[in-house]
Amino acid sequence: MLKEIIINSSSEQTRVAITEDGNLADFFVDYPENRRMVGDVYLGKVARVLPGIKAAFIDIGMKHDAFLHFSDIGQKTKELQSVLDDDDEDDDPDSRMPSEFASVVNEFKVNAVELINGVPRLQKGQNILIQITKEPVNNKGVRVSSSISIPGRFCVLLPFDGKIGVSKKIQEYKERKRLRSIARSILPKDCGLIIRTVAKNQPEELLAEDLKYLKKQWETLVRAAKEEEPPKLVYQDLSTTISVIRDLFNSDVARVRIDSKKLYKQVEEYILSVHPEWASKVEFYKFNKPIFEAFHIDDQIRSLFVRKVSMKSGGYLIIEHTEAMVVIDVNSGKYAANKEQEMNSLRTDLEAAREISRQLRLRDIGGLIVIDFIDLEDDRNRKKVYDELKKEFRRDRAKVSVLPMSDFGIVEITRQRIRQNIMQALTEVCPSCDGSGLLVKKAHIIYDIEETFKRYSLTKQSRRIVFQCRPEVASILTAGFFNKIFQYKWKYGLFVKLEIDETLPYEKFKLLYRNNREEIVDDFNK
Repeated sequence: MLKEIIINSSSEQTRVAITEDGNLADFFVDYPENRRMVGDVYLGKVARVLPGIKAAFIDIGMKHDAFLHFSDIGQKTKELQSVLDDDDEDDDPDSRMPSEFASVVNEFKVNAVELINGVPRLQKGQNILIQITKEPVNNKGVRVSSSISIPGRFCVLLPFDGKIGVSKKIQEYKERKRLRSIARSILPKDCGLIIRTVAKNQPEELLAEDLKYLKKQWETLVRAAKEEEPPKLVYQDLSTTISVIRDLFNSDVARVRIDSKKLYKQVEEYILSVHPEWASKVEFYKFNKPIFEAFHIDDQIRSLFVRKVSMKSGGYLIIEHTEAMVVIDVNSGKYAANKEQEMNSLRTDLEAAREISRQLRLRDIGGLIVIDFIDLEDDRNRKKVYDELKKEFRRDRAKVSVLPMSDFGIVEITRQRIRQNIMQALTEVCPSCDGSGLLVKKAHIIYDIEETFKRYSLTKQSRRIVFQCRPEVASILTAGFFNKIFQYKWKYGLFVKLEIDETLPYEKFKLLYRNNREEIVDDFNK
């Protein structure tokens, strides 16, 4: 399998695509005004403590206060590692060392969090050092943790935590034992360490060098926390592009192609510092044809925005986003390779399981996902679909939990949500339909307009008014010799001046006083 990382950079955005044999396998987008925030560390101030929901809100200088759940206070970075590292730490009891409470010491103006009967004692106005674990979604602020971790190429440093962990993706017993031994020998005092997957078969010198860099990062963070007043960003993680290179560029990647000279030099410099022997894999794309077009990525990206996803067999998926969950419907379409309905349904469901796993990764869909598979009568066939989903999700870097298929063919999935999905990141809500995808019928809009004129005519306000609406609505109102505006003037005794306002949503209109252009009471403005 040929695996490549292709990077397109412009002044407006940076796009990173990971392809496998030319097929899009992962996709990331970074905007200057909406940069990646997961991993950033802030010196914040407790704004509110709400024991009823077991959470506190922390002022970190953003539009919405950060959400800190009590379960994220004092945790030994277990939750945080699933976000910052693409690996899960080893939970073997033998791998743990004595640890201190994971809070920041008083010496740099951050109060330690006291536990009373297992419940953290937080006070309004208290300073606290926290790290972003999830980016804001819709009207929700970022989610944070008080357990700090600093990720590197081969290791993740855990200040004030004595845990030693090795990626579960490293399965060889001897290699795991070797890496754990190295971690113990280089581990700083009062710190823990997670050994990442890419550290497999790497010499101790490289791991020690990576840890040395992480210690410097932590010392810089501490100095900033001592000198600054909250709310303040005291540590910023790498950009999306460099973090993808750090986390996903390994021996399996054949090429990294970049169309920006500046970004190419940054990536090359980073690779030379951590893996000089891989520097030859990084190439600057010089051709005039856009890089995503040259590698047929643009068409694949466009397919991420459609509701209907076609499959090779003729079946298709319908992906619907709701406020609470994402719902996926599996349809067989024209597929009927076998006369037996059960076998046709099974083959369609198995193909759908593979495509759903791919689509969730590409679209970065998190939270609760409900899948309506084609009904299967045989319990063994249902288990085959369940096993196929489990197998495909092993390739997913996010944490995924899958429940067995119900008697109604429903499968429930939860997938770790860290940032906005592709739809949320790259699209805006339609001002006309407010995101519903539906528009009010013109006949109903005309009815609303006439009712508005009728109600206004019963008031003792000015008879001279200005009526503003969309051009599409105005064309209906003025069609014919005895148009509707003319009728309203005579019927309700009004002197109406019609104006077109293209900024108004489709079904909205306004009434204004003719003289001072002041809006008439809200009851008459839809």
